[in-house]
Amino acid sequence: MLRASLRQVSAALKEGRVTPTELCQRCLAVIKSTKFLNAYITVTEETALKQAEESEERYKRGQPLGILDGIPIAVKDNFNTAGIETTCASNMLKGYISPYNATVVQKLLDHGAVLLGKTNLDEFAMGALGSDTGGSTRNPAAHCGVVGLKPTYGLISRHGLIPLVNSMDVPGILTRCVDDAAVLLGSLAGHDPKDSTTIQDDFKPFELPNLTDVSKLSIGIPKEYHAPGLSSEILALWSKAADLFKNAGAKVVEVSLPHTCYSIVCYHVLCTAEVASNMARFDGLEYGHRSDTKDSTESMYAATRREGFNDVVRGRILSGNYFLLKQNYEKYFVKAQKVRRLIANDFVKVFRSGVDVLLTPTTLNDAAPYTEFIQEDNRTRSAQDDILTQAANMAGLPAINVPTALSERGLPVGLQFIGRSFQEKQLLTVAKWFEKQVQFPVIQLEEVKRHDSGVFQHEKSASFS
Repeated sequence: MLRASLRQVSAALKEGRVTPTELCQRCLAVIKSTKFLNAYITVTEETALKQAEESEERYKRGQPLGILDGIPIAVKDNFNTAGIETTCASNMLKGYISPYNATVVQKLLDHGAVLLGKTNLDEFAMGALGSDTGGSTRNPAAHCGVVGLKPTYGLISRHGLIPLVNSMDVPGILTRCVDDAAVLLGSLAGHDPKDSTTIQDDFKPFELPNLTDVSKLSIGIPKEYHAPGLSSEILALWSKAADLFKNAGAKVVEVSLPHTCYSIVCYHVLCTAEVASNMARFDGLEYGHRSDTKDSTESMYAATRREGFNDVVRGRILSGNYFLLKQNYEKYFVKAQKVRRLIANDFVKVFRSGVDVLLTPTTLNDAAPYTEFIQEDNRTRSAQDDILTQAANMAGLPAINVPTALSERGLPVGLQFIGRSFQEKQLLTVAKWFEKQVQFPVIQLEEVKRHDSGVFQHEKSASFS
């Protein structure tokens, strides 16, 4: 049951083959047995079981709240949750309990979802670990063999999402399959009066059709995504995916996004500038960590921020403040904004030329082993991880990672589809067709208790690699 899709689990709940409480208990058991993965910051066992019991009562009365009723979910720990600690994995917010739920959290709860807990992240989400600012839904999805959707900017409310980069932050969706992503999108999308950046029109949930004819599709292959450092294995997979569409009758064309080469630098200038602005609120006065230093107000400010933020966060704040200095503002921040507009215009031109969806790699490589991972600093890792994903954030476009194959080391590898603004249905329909063709092996997370146990096993199926 834990390996089934959302729709399959929902059907099992309706038919009584499993109860919400049994499902919740199974999920909690896996969380406990895989505690060494450090995936959760907070596990809300008591709350989850209570929510499951309430869901069970609704099913007994024949009045479930919808397809999400009784479905276990987890929320990244930078979304506010009423009565549950929200830390952003930072000492600065240790012990902080929000008085309200983020809009997306409230919507999930209103649909009967069962909250298992708050998941881990780099401090204030300043890395490639969902919310998605530069790839933080799609990158981990690619490395973990799941679907990761970053919707169009403004389609889902950011109210209650502790901000990193306001102009790029988007709540992301991580699911087992594309269909499940569409279900969650239907529950979460739409206007929110508490977030002025959300769309004004009502969002109509949709079911994805089973696409059988792709001959009318035009798939763009951006040549700039053949980036330095792209592994030969992923390059071959990307080429094979393009051939898959071509052989099925789709029009596959090479396209150019000429300003892509500047996007990662532009992204880091804008990202750090907005980070510096957003982090200014953490001064030790209103909420969050406060240093015991009592020499002066200024020394308390300094000590609070030194104790509350790690080196990476402090480094980005310093970089952002440097770019925002009066003598640097035009040279860095304003210029980066202008380049961002050029990057967005590149996408507009490509889509106006008749291209429906862009196909690109999601990551340069499969996941790095831990011993290699810790040898690189966060700044280098972030630049490498986000290089193929952040341009979609800069342009505000929807993008999705679809798990595609296993690498030679047996690790998941995904490819990315980028769609037109607010055309999630078309994007997800194409992604669903591709998902069906590649038949990615189902990853089974076994209940293991030792660090040296084999955590991931793969069911054998048709291999695309």
